[in-house]
Amino acid sequence: MSYVIETHGLCQRFGKTEAVKDLTLQVPQGSVFAFLGPNGAGKTTTIKTFMNILEPSEGSATVFGVDSRQLGPGQFSKIGYVSENQELPEWMRVGQFLEFCKPMYPSWDDGFCGKLLKQFNLSADQKIKSMSRGMKVKAALLSSLAFRPQLLVLDEPFSGLDPLVRDEFIRGVLELTEQENWTVFVSSHDIDEVERLADWVGILNQGRLELAEAIPSLQARFRQMEVVVKDGADVPKGLPESWLTPEKAAHTIRFVESRYLENETETKIAVHFSDCAEVTAQPMSLREIFLTLARTYRLSA
Repeated sequence: MSYVIETHGLCQRFGKTEAVKDLTLQVPQGSVFAFLGPNGAGKTTTIKTFMNILEPSEGSATVFGVDSRQLGPGQFSKIGYVSENQELPEWMRVGQFLEFCKPMYPSWDDGFCGKLLKQFNLSADQKIKSMSRGMKVKAALLSSLAFRPQLLVLDEPFSGLDPLVRDEFIRGVLELTEQENWTVFVSSHDIDEVERLADWVGILNQGRLELAEAIPSLQARFRQMEVVVKDGADVPKGLPESWLTPEKAAHTIRFVESRYLENETETKIAVHFSDCAEVTAQPMSLREIFLTLARTYRLSA
């Protein structure tokens, strides 16, 4: 497997604050990689570091095999980047903005650009300053797609967008990535939207990478477990470490098994709950898994 982005022992400090801690990460080529974490986890700092906006305090990051500190026109001409804080030249019209961007990218495709204008329902004659936030985000995305980048980096792209614009945005990215086999790296708090896009996920917590794996693998090993006990006993002590956030409601004890194996997990439950009357295991969405892990990180902080 080849990787478009790699970091090794990456650290980023601001004074005494360590925003990114010993981060080692690999983003597979052709994947849609979701980078998740609570506010202040270090997601944007990580992106700025591998995009050569910030220099690493320690460790290294590479993009297309090139050290992030050495990235130049040859690499940036293959990278599309859309950030929630991105500023566009509001005095320009959309068409002027696209003509301004075009000379920077040798692979700019006029026909593809025109197709995207129609797909995103944008007018070349419209002034950027008169556009809604959602339309500005689509204009930024268009300028980052028209040269057919090999890597698309999206930092909180859904912030402030209404549901319809979000749906159009996601449909557009999905369609294009499937056609072009691009790699997409997306950081977002909108987990429901990200789940529609991504096939890989990394979770950052207080600057540390807690996990990074394919979403099917993650969902295969997480289950919401419910154990009905006959006498209404409390949650026993000494449960396995992989059983997360245990809680009791009436005669039911619930927890999340993070290393689920059919039959084996049920056998362990029988050992810890000798009086159990019923056991059920339910698959979990990416959102449910993330919230469980976020609670676990908070409790262990």
